[in-house]
This record gives sequence, structure tokens and C-alpha cells, in this order.
Amino acid sequence: MNEITTTDLSKFGFREIAMAKDLLVKWVERGLPDDFEQDEVTIMMNFNSGNVFLTNSEFQTAMMNGNKLESFYNCPICGHEGFIEEMEHHDFKHKKGR
Repeated sequence: MNEITTTDLSKFGFREIAMAKDLLVKWVERGLPDDFEQDEVTIMMNFNSGNVFLTNSEFQTAMMNGNKLESFYNCPICGHEGFIEEMEHHDFKHKKGR
């Protein structure tokens, strides 16, 4: 079975390592998103999308959105994925206190 994601940095290319660096720098500069739990945080890469992101023991995701480290959501109803501004169809802003 082919892996879809990995935390093994030896499988990251230079592009993905640079993306991981950006995540860590933003975490140090501004902290994690307010709604992102800080338990068992790790860097992960998705081979299919090429995305590099932070994840945790709650299976939450934080990614770079431009110059900001933000939570990335998945709708449990329709499967739509995106940052908070892309999730208005399910009223995520009100549920997340925004």
C-alpha cells in the first residue's frame, strides 16, 4: 500500500523542507492558531497534494495561508477543505468563535 502522508523528513524534498521551516518560524514568531491543540504536534507532508503542515493528536491541521499560520478545516458533512474564509457554507466562523 502506498503512503499518502509521512512525517519522515528524509522523504521530504528541498521544497518541502523549506515549507516545514516556514511553519516552524511562524510557530516561534506568533504561536499556533488559537483553536489548534498543542498535544503531540508534528510536521507532516501529503505526497498527493505536496502540502506540508502541522498536525496533532486531535488530527487537526495548521498550514501556511500566505504569511500566516492558520488552521485548515475539513467539513465532516461534505468533505470540503479549506481555511476559515473558505468554510462559510457550514457556518464555521460562528462555531469557531470568529
